[in-house]
Amino acid sequence: MQLTVMVQNLGRGAVLDGAGNSENRWPLLLERIAAHRPDLVLAQELEQWDRDGMKLLCQAEKDLDMEGLLPPSDSGRGPGLLYRRETMGRRTAWKCDDNARETHHGFGVAAFDIGLPAPLAVASVHLTPWGADKAVVEAQYVASRVYRYGPYAMAGGDVNYSPAESWPEPEYGNQKPYNRGARTLLGDPETAGPPQADRRVAWKLRQNGLHDAARLVHERTGDASVLARTGTDDRIDQLWVSSPLAPAVVSYQLLDTPAGASDHHGLVVVLDTALVATDNPWTYT
Repeated sequence: MQLTVMVQNLGRGAVLDGAGNSENRWPLLLERIAAHRPDLVLAQELEQWDRDGMKLLCQAEKDLDMEGLLPPSDSGRGPGLLYRRETMGRRTAWKCDDNARETHHGFGVAAFDIGLPAPLAVASVHLTPWGADKAVVEAQYVASRVYRYGPYAMAGGDVNYSPAESWPEPEYGNQKPYNRGARTLLGDPETAGPPQADRRVAWKLRQNGLHDAARLVHERTGDASVLARTGTDDRIDQLWVSSPLAPAVVSYQLLDTPAGASDHHGLVVVLDTALVATDNPWTYT
């Protein structure tokens, strides 16, 4: 089976601009998402989607013919997951009770039986923007929980920090002072010299046996375009897959149309489930 996974930060629920003024960008995002007919949408900043009987979530479910899940979020800008029942089937689990409040924005882990020896676990994540020290802890928590159903796991979203590779470097000139303060290594400002990206979040995910889908495709094809920045200054939107899923990643595409849909580019990753390594279906303990 070809499994199409999309990662997209909506930008304040697609209903507000950065200043909090009403701005309906959902038609533009709907066009972006529907063009690829994904099986999974890992979305972030679903602000207001839990209000008024989850009216916005229900509208997205109708527009995309998908089912949606929202974990609790103390920030009010939590991530969410949309899945296509036609290909994913019914979810076999949705674990968000003890997960959500361990992270700034919240998250949950959904599991699906897609014919692998153990369930496929999926998490949409948005790590804290307030500094890599806290984000590294959140990354460890996400990695630990996404393995709850076995070795077939993926987590994707707005990671908020630099990927592991050093090229391309962030556009430091485009970083607001508070982003530079959160995303670069700490040193004495009087003597530290040029800013250096803090890559510990990516290293922590990799330490947990997860692989950056864009990097996998770049290593196999040499196509440098897959490493392009997804925000104004860096490739902070990422999809990470466990080692058994790594061979199944067959393509990666950056999404930047229609213009104005979000302040984040989206990305689409296709996995061929026939290529998943199934020789060691261990269980969580």
